[in-house]
Amino acid sequence: MATTATRRWWRRRDDGGDDDADDLVPMDTQEQEELVRSLEQKQAQQGRRWRRVFAGFLLVYAAFMVYSSFHHAWAPWELRYHAYFMEDLPAPMVIIADWIAALACLFAVKGLLQNSGPSKKWMWYSCYIGVLVAIFWTYYILRLPSIRWDVAWLPFGPLIAGALSLYVDHVLLESMKDISTLRSYMYNFKAL
Repeated sequence: MATTATRRWWRRRDDGGDDDADDLVPMDTQEQEELVRSLEQKQAQQGRRWRRVFAGFLLVYAAFMVYSSFHHAWAPWELRYHAYFMEDLPAPMVIIADWIAALACLFAVKGLLQNSGPSKKWMWYSCYIGVLVAIFWTYYILRLPSIRWDVAWLPFGPLIAGALSLYVDHVLLESMKDISTLRSYMYNFKAL
């Protein structure tokens, strides 16, 4: 691994097919700068892309939760995953729980799309709200006569949304740190 990383800082003296170590020449300082700058640009572009992709997934889930709450308001207990709780929960509590789950997803989306330092607080807010929703739904799932595994996504959906947004943010920040480490490994070399 170290050999591969080291060879990236060296360029071939000629374009021949030999992999002889004598054919490698150190890169000029300007070439190193261009390489690091291109890696930074690619990382920034891919970071924006992945943040948007995961934010899109979370927006779809939030839209589903909003649809679910409106559907429950118009036709209470018609949806099977809500009908299990007909005996234990009043209809408005189900609607409020769905809206809170959607809010948790929207907080995660806001945290993903803002690319600044305080954006992480929105992802943590999403996790906290996700924990509350998970506790609420888990309590009522455990009160059912038999545990229904087809509604396991109700408690864990918003919690996974917050955790996933934190994970994506962490991975993207780690790759940015790797590039800054590569920048610190640059050396001064002027070709004669």
